[in-house]
Amino acid sequence: MSSEVAAALVAVGGVGFRPHDPVTFKSGIKSPVYCDNRRLPFWPAQWRLVIEGLQRMVRERNLTFDVVGGIEAAGIPHSAAFAYADAHPSIFIRKAAKEHGTKRRVEGGDVNGKVVLLIEDLVTTGGSSLSGVEALRAEGAIVRDCAAIITYGFAETEQQFAASHVKLHALTTFEEVLSEALSAKAIDDAGAEVVRDWLQDPHGWAARRGLAS
Repeated sequence: MSSEVAAALVAVGGVGFRPHDPVTFKSGIKSPVYCDNRRLPFWPAQWRLVIEGLQRMVRERNLTFDVVGGIEAAGIPHSAAFAYADAHPSIFIRKAAKEHGTKRRVEGGDVNGKVVLLIEDLVTTGGSSLSGVEALRAEGAIVRDCAAIITYGFAETEQQFAASHVKLHALTTFEEVLSEALSAKAIDDAGAEVVRDWLQDPHGWAARRGLAS
């Protein structure tokens, strides 16, 4: 399933490569690769494969939960589709509380005492995911697991999730994505080596290559 999901992401342009013209993440990290899983709903066949992959992963890993949650905004389509397909209640978590209305971050239903499975489209450093976990726990929810379509696999991310007592599960890896991208000629060998180099040291990569601003 990991390779199939990786192939689907490459096929719909959900992963892009810019080894010579890196993008800058919100965290400030410069990267030769980026993800845009917001494209998936435009491609029903590939999106269905991803949602079914999440269902399979949840079953295989015996993840138990009462409610499915997604982080505003990119995570919501996937969490809602997964919850609908799996016949579970669905809620979403705002990045910040609204200035008007109820001023709550958790929208859709009462999560007090409920086990919430967080579904993410992409986990980079984990900051927004774990902020969502804090918001859920503030509402009385129990959060033990986060299932993501893909993560960058940073060591710091795994450490932060572990410190928050949340297990991070990913459908596919960037090594699988690189393999599929090479097969599809979406990237060449030299470009793939640039991406692998970045994955080993995302914070120091730009400086080592003379790209730091």
